[in-house]
Amino acid sequence: MKSKKPLNPFPTTGYYGPEYFCDREEESLKISQFLKNGQSCILIGNRRLGKTALIHHIKEFLPKDWIFIYLDILPTESEREFLDTLGSALLRSFNEKSKLGRRVWDFIKSLHPTISFDQLTGLPQVSFMSVSTEKPIQDILLFLSNLDQNTVIAIDEFQQITQYPEKNTDAWLRSIIQQLQNVYFIFSGSQQSILNELFSSPSKPFFRSASPIKIEKIHHPEYKQFIIRHFDLAGKSIPEKVVDEVLEWTKCYTYYVQMLCNRLYQLPNKQYFREDWQKCANDILKEQEAFFIHYRTLLSPQQWKLLVAIAKTGEVTAPTSKDFIGKNNLGNPSTVFKSLDALLEKDMIIKEYDKGGTTTYEVYDVFFERWIQSLY
Repeated sequence: MKSKKPLNPFPTTGYYGPEYFCDREEESLKISQFLKNGQSCILIGNRRLGKTALIHHIKEFLPKDWIFIYLDILPTESEREFLDTLGSALLRSFNEKSKLGRRVWDFIKSLHPTISFDQLTGLPQVSFMSVSTEKPIQDILLFLSNLDQNTVIAIDEFQQITQYPEKNTDAWLRSIIQQLQNVYFIFSGSQQSILNELFSSPSKPFFRSASPIKIEKIHHPEYKQFIIRHFDLAGKSIPEKVVDEVLEWTKCYTYYVQMLCNRLYQLPNKQYFREDWQKCANDILKEQEAFFIHYRTLLSPQQWKLLVAIAKTGEVTAPTSKDFIGKNNLGNPSTVFKSLDALLEKDMIIKEYDKGGTTTYEVYDVFFERWIQSLY
């Protein structure tokens, strides 16, 4: 299916083709090479780095005759809903009027689901009423394995299977996957600690069953060229210095870069200056202020105090050090430890390790961090 042209060259959701996708050449080639050599992959990286768009972009690097199926299981709350999502994704990947499409649709119908169509999108929706979910899922995956074409199944938010009320979903799903031929997987998710545990713990069924790909921020120079090019194509002049400031303020996180550039592009300007991006940035923070105030109500006074200290610092390597605690009047190390754990559990901050093993902490939401900085 041909990608549509976005209304704005800096979309914040969806994938619109290579022209509107910045860089990721190295990751794309690496992932596609793994898949073409029979290895499944797991994408490891923080939220807001554009992993979902990258998954769709990978399709551009695969042979044209390969089947590509994408499903987001974040909304699912049980194995039954996983099955419904898988069946729906399968039908949405094939034109019912094509030869292969008719074969796929006839197979799904043979499992006796209820098939309906979304009133807004017109896309097919599948609902299974069978008592067992394991067998229909196995039947679908084995059906794909028996096709003459290679298949890639991308499962986004894969960590969601750990939240299902049924036990051992990962165990029986892994046992099915091990039976498949010519079917390869891309696993991705936003809760990296859970995803890492699923694939790196020797006690877990998915242990080392997929090759890890670390997704980092897009490099500043590449993103800078991408932004300038799209402004130039519209007859808009944006100085390099302004783009540098935008990338620094958004910390090169894909979502935040796209959001701010989307707002900038909306302005009827032919030339852009520092005050233009700053006004757009302030507008965004004001619009989201109600969310930020709500975040604050979820925290104890001590947790909020620590969060403010981390936000003001930007990146913290030693939050329990005497200097950091004293500078920010945080009390004693044991209290900071408890607050740190609470902030991590609530996804208010992220914990990273560099290649040297140094641990760093920073606020998860860049806009939230900038809002806090504007207050103190």
